[in-house]
Amino acid sequence: MLRSLLALLLSAILLSSKIRFGSAHEHHGEEAGGSCELSPDVRVAAEFRPGVITVDGHADDWTDIEASEFALLPALDFDADKAYGGGRMSVRAVHDGINVFFMLQVDGEYAYLKGENSRCPSVALMFQVGEIATYQNMGGCSDLPGTCTANSCRGHEVDIMHFSIGNAIPGRLYGSNLMDNINGTGKDSFGHLVDTYAWNPHCRYLDGIGPKANTSNARNDWQGAWWHSSLTFHSGMVEEDSPYGKDGEKGTYFFEFSRSLRTMDRFQQDVQFTIGQVSKVAMAFWYPTDGNPWSKSDHYSASCNWLPLDIPLASSGSVSRASSSGSWDAATAFAMLLSVVSLCVAVFIGYRVSSTREVPFTPIDRL
Repeated sequence: MLRSLLALLLSAILLSSKIRFGSAHEHHGEEAGGSCELSPDVRVAAEFRPGVITVDGHADDWTDIEASEFALLPALDFDADKAYGGGRMSVRAVHDGINVFFMLQVDGEYAYLKGENSRCPSVALMFQVGEIATYQNMGGCSDLPGTCTANSCRGHEVDIMHFSIGNAIPGRLYGSNLMDNINGTGKDSFGHLVDTYAWNPHCRYLDGIGPKANTSNARNDWQGAWWHSSLTFHSGMVEEDSPYGKDGEKGTYFFEFSRSLRTMDRFQQDVQFTIGQVSKVAMAFWYPTDGNPWSKSDHYSASCNWLPLDIPLASSGSVSRASSSGSWDAATAFAMLLSVVSLCVAVFIGYRVSSTREVPFTPIDRL
């Protein structure tokens, strides 16, 4: 009995080490109060797993990836008693040496109203770009609305990916697209998976758009999809299938994203990921509680400060898995080639033998 109690206590300690409650950031000008001490063990790890993830909103290919779990507390009233009723946010990440992938998972009743983003769930990822960019106040530049410039707010840049699903079909890919990228912006005209940057809550713009001194030719570098576990139609939905599921159905939301590790940004609007280095990330979640539309500041935060995002070098285990798969493919191809060559040689010899003219036998006594 004592051994069982000790095992239960240890499990509880290990589970609690993944979840951290703290004060959140304020998105409308006032810096969050209170202390925020994050455990060094609280982080998001994007391990090297090439050829594993397909960005389709489904979590089947993420089952072997370790998740980090975070409590979701209101950003404007960071009180544990007012936590999101659906539970915690589960975050997984991997990279393949070229792209980084994220899977955000949150339990919640199905809610969808076509064309009404604020009556549907929404998620955002925010990354530190400038070296002095703070989690609080979205970068922390002290400039007032309308006065921010790339020079006056230098070093306070944050990169934000925001996905509002009111016009997005479950399982379909949104974000980066040819039409908006030709126009040189981080806009998504189809599903509102936008690529933005900010210096503070009042100075937030789509990539490629902003104050005159910071207007540039940019693009949306993100792609993503969403799904809900209550949806049972898997052969591909279209817009006419809206609302796609039954309102109020219990289940889990899945939000899946990808982006290249490096982008062609030259104006401090995109975070640049480097293998072997740590970046800083934060997550936010909006939900239309009781059917009421949410506002921009009416969201839940997964942490009270930046979370470390590890993008490690390939481990020997992951490399051996990838190389063994590649070696097996090469060996199989070589064996098949050898078999084909052998078959061709056999056919050729058979043909030559069958086509050779027979030499008549002449007895010696007739010579």
